[in-house]
Amino acid sequence: MEILIIGAGAIGGLFGVLLADYAEVTLYTTNAEHAAVINREGLRVVDRNGRVRRSELRIITDPGCYGRRADLALICTKAGSTTAAAQLALPLLADAGLVLTLQNGLGNLERIAAVVGAERAVAGITSQAATLIGPGQVRHAGSGPTVLAASLGQSARVETIAALFNRAGLPTRLAEDGDSLLWSKLIINVGINALAALFRVANGILVQIPECELLMTQAVDEAVAVARALHIDLPYEQQQDRVREVCVLTSENRASMLQDILRGGPTEIDVINGAIVAKGSEVGVPTPVNLLLTQLIKALEATAPYRI
Repeated sequence: MEILIIGAGAIGGLFGVLLADYAEVTLYTTNAEHAAVINREGLRVVDRNGRVRRSELRIITDPGCYGRRADLALICTKAGSTTAAAQLALPLLADAGLVLTLQNGLGNLERIAAVVGAERAVAGITSQAATLIGPGQVRHAGSGPTVLAASLGQSARVETIAALFNRAGLPTRLAEDGDSLLWSKLIINVGINALAALFRVANGILVQIPECELLMTQAVDEAVAVARALHIDLPYEQQQDRVREVCVLTSENRASMLQDILRGGPTEIDVINGAIVAKGSEVGVPTPVNLLLTQLIKALEATAPYRI
């Protein structure tokens, strides 16, 4: 299978290294330094025990250099780059190629479908946790399932992708309801990302400090209330327990929003906690904690140049 991974950061790099022994993988990035190191030294993934796995992956910074047709374009960019990533993927797809999003937040699938067509856009989530620790280096900070949802006419191709992921050591299963799937990941991100970024702590600390856990509980409760008002069929009976479980499984991981804040970049707050606020407003469900978290992260972004 020909796979083009658009976004060679933490998750894109991790999937690239694990899939490289089982498929023809090409990474695309706009980070020239990152690409130069990978071209020169390969991409290194360090696991929680300090073991290093190195792969000599092909990486490009110019889509015109791809020269292939992708059976799968895997989008691992930030949500703000989704439309651009889909536009990049479209002319590089094989006739039956699919575009899979493993991104955070709501709206990515719709933006991809608007570019490549709903019949080629696939929703997915992953609980794999990774941190980009430097050019050409990724820390694999926690493992968890990847779940894909096929829409009409995609089942056989998505099953093939899932089988490939499983062979590569990425436990993957299929789900029937794409909305349920995306909301299940959204609720986890609502509970973890903003708080980890604000307090600058690894995921596991959020369930060790009662004050953090209380805020996490309140944010998740609001998200669950909004999902129920929208008649989303959530896959877990106890959402709070699931969020805490992910915190433990990825206890050493730096959440993606924390990584954004530490490098002074924009975050995905609008498609995570901000999405809960927007959807809550639509259905008349109050979301004061998620509103405050959204405002605090936006203020944190805006004050980055003035930080003491």
